[in-house]
Amino acid sequence: MTKRNKLIYWIITSLLAFGMLQSGIFAVLRTKEWVDLVTGLGYPVYFLTILGVWKILGVIVILIPRFKLLKEWAYAGFFFAMTGALFSHLACGDYAAKAIAGPFFQIVFIILSWYFRPANRKINFDNQ
Repeated sequence: MTKRNKLIYWIITSLLAFGMLQSGIFAVLRTKEWVDLVTGLGYPVYFLTILGVWKILGVIVILIPRFKLLKEWAYAGFFFAMTGALFSHLACGDYAAKAIAGPFFQIVFIILSWYFRPANRKINFDNQ
């Protein structure tokens, strides 16, 4: 892996991890802003606990070495959660920049982090 790609990976992954960890903590704590956001989209409040815990666990898996298969699941889970968030806002007519920008940029970070991850964090399908 080139030095440039390694730098891109860690910058993007840090942004992804920070965003997911922050939103995961706020979700678990059920802050007023997050409760209003989720209920405004038509989801029950308990949904915050489920998403929050999985986001926090996903960040841990993405950042620690090994556990390649879990990393794939974490990236997939992040992607599903953020595309679901984006489409939920759009379906409810919430076109505000704040509502769209967060999920959109997290989707970009997920894709770039997954793409630029080092070889030792990838599943090698060539040996199977």
